[in-house]
Amino acid sequence: MLKRSRSKNLIKPGRLKDFMKSSFPSALIKKIGVLRASAVGDYIVALPALEALRACFPAAEIVLLGRHWHADFLRSRPGPIDRVVVVPYCRGIYDPPGDSVEDRDALKSFFRSMAQERFDLAFQLHGGGKNSNPFLLQLGAGATIGARTPDALPLDRWLPYRVFQNETLRLLEIVSLAGARPADIRPRLAVTGRDLDEARDVVPENGRPLAVINPGSRDHRRRWPARKFAKVADRLSCMGARIIINGDRGDAAAVEETEYWMREKAESVCGTLSLGGLAGLLTRARLLVSNDSGPLHLANALGTSAVGIYWCGNVPAYSPVSCRNTVIHISWRMHCPVCGVHCMDRDCRHRDSFVADVPVKDIAESAIDLLREAVPE
Repeated sequence: MLKRSRSKNLIKPGRLKDFMKSSFPSALIKKIGVLRASAVGDYIVALPALEALRACFPAAEIVLLGRHWHADFLRSRPGPIDRVVVVPYCRGIYDPPGDSVEDRDALKSFFRSMAQERFDLAFQLHGGGKNSNPFLLQLGAGATIGARTPDALPLDRWLPYRVFQNETLRLLEIVSLAGARPADIRPRLAVTGRDLDEARDVVPENGRPLAVINPGSRDHRRRWPARKFAKVADRLSCMGARIIINGDRGDAAAVEETEYWMREKAESVCGTLSLGGLAGLLTRARLLVSNDSGPLHLANALGTSAVGIYWCGNVPAYSPVSCRNTVIHISWRMHCPVCGVHCMDRDCRHRDSFVADVPVKDIAESAIDLLREAVPE
């Protein structure tokens, strides 16, 4: 990652009117802050927008205001981000884990240090802005750009935030307010030698094609039943695939249950691979079968063939923009399977699966077709 010297704001608030109806001159932009302190899939879908910023402002330092995992994963990784600054725990931005509370002293110190960064431009790529726009405005940037819902504070340049719009295209439209134009709408992620070495250490080569099964998800309502994953994995194993069941520590129960119901042999890598190691494994894999979760988006950015299981409400914003490598199957369930409440009316707090009704037959057929066709990029 490039390290550039700190600069003064070259676009000061008093000069903003000179550029409000035009693109910002590339030569004047030395440092850009981007707020996107969210999960893996959210970062992946933002990559085309970040690449557009890099192409538009090639000499600028782009600083991601993100989470701890961003700092670990993006360290020394080629890409549009030069540096990561971890945001302190803050409600609505980077929620504290469990019953923890915000550290207000840490937040005050953070905003003091951000003022010293002297960002020329600051982008809010973090949602509708109710919490994130006030946060962004405290950075002291020369100009602020993002989206807003009717109840959010306005920025210097903004678009209305509306639900059920594709997130990749939404973020590309936001950065276009600064003059950035898309080079590609498909996310692309670089894999390092360290990623590949870690994957080989955990899953040594044995000549069989790899099929990765990912039965977990942070939201239990997006989890397809483990018993159904097991049936698909058995079908792939019978075709000669080597089955690898992936998950982080929070997915341990789903991984164990999938392995329990399988009749064929499988290998679990639950909790053993870093995110970079998973990227290395997916680069080698012929296929991923997954819930709508971070690994599915990671596979899309790596060009790995994948079958994704989606709930209909997540399809407009987070389905892949390219159909070259990914097949998705959708559950159209709108009522809670426990209490029958319509999920668009209110949250009933139940966490039973909304995608359990997707047939095994459909997933297996797509997985088998992709396994036969897949050619690693």
